[in-house]
Amino acid sequence: MKHQQRGAALLMAMLTVALVATLASTALWQQWRQVEIETAERGRSQTAWMLTGAFDWTRLILREDALSAQGKGVDHLGEPWALPVQESRLSSFLSQDQQWQVGDSEVFLSGQITDAQSRMNVMNLLEDGQVSVPALRRFGRLFTRLNLPEQELQTLVRQLQAAVKAQNTTAPTPDGVPLMPQQTRQLVWLGLSPASLAALENFITVLPAATPVNLNTAPAEVLMACLPGLDMAAAAQLVKRREQGHWATLEDVRKALGPLGQAVQEPYHTLQSQYFEVLGRMRIDQVLQQERSLVQRNGPQVSLVWRVRSAVPVTDAP
Repeated sequence: MKHQQRGAALLMAMLTVALVATLASTALWQQWRQVEIETAERGRSQTAWMLTGAFDWTRLILREDALSAQGKGVDHLGEPWALPVQESRLSSFLSQDQQWQVGDSEVFLSGQITDAQSRMNVMNLLEDGQVSVPALRRFGRLFTRLNLPEQELQTLVRQLQAAVKAQNTTAPTPDGVPLMPQQTRQLVWLGLSPASLAALENFITVLPAATPVNLNTAPAEVLMACLPGLDMAAAAQLVKRREQGHWATLEDVRKALGPLGQAVQEPYHTLQSQYFEVLGRMRIDQVLQQERSLVQRNGPQVSLVWRVRSAVPVTDAP
């Protein structure tokens, strides 16, 4: 009987120890989880504030560029806004104030401002709700250059026309009509395949209204597409010539093109830009926080059109 009591007591003690260990482990795990959540939230908040500060800095650069030109300057790739910010270690900067210690997260910041009007605007394909034949021809040359299917361009135009029409009416949107895209990556809504979009993303854009192409900042593929009669070799030579000195007037561009200069027309070409795309990246350890924004500059006023923030895992540090 005593042996049975001892066995029951031992079993009860073991069960009690197991229960206490389980409760302690659960409490420890919940505490660890809460700490991790608070750490991630604090990191996300700090990253958001730093990216917002970097974005305000880019707006200041664009504003100062407009003020220095007093509305009479041109936008080109030799200006301060066009210089990318290479990945810089913010933790080294913080260490000067003795706020960073060994073991803290490594923080890196990088960014770039891109002239959105250096690309061909999809909104140029429509004029007063109808297909613009000159713009369609320009996009057709770009599709041909990139070996992309012509039917995708036709689908893009048709779907864009339907989306704009649905956006401008108060009636309920019919089934099958796509939403109006605001960003280039959303053009898959209008029938572009992911492969075609990947090939086009450096040469096309989606802006709130029709815009001319800035010949001072456009790549060779865009110059070839938006200047009738210009082949790819001549466009590449034009870019090299532009690197020696930007053009101050459209007449300078006409002189550089020679007989093809008559293709330069003010409704389709410009040397000044209103829309700029801002890309900011904040890398903390193996997590990359990325923010992409579109801004519109009217004189010294720089306003936000849209902003998208995303987190991307980093496999290999630069």
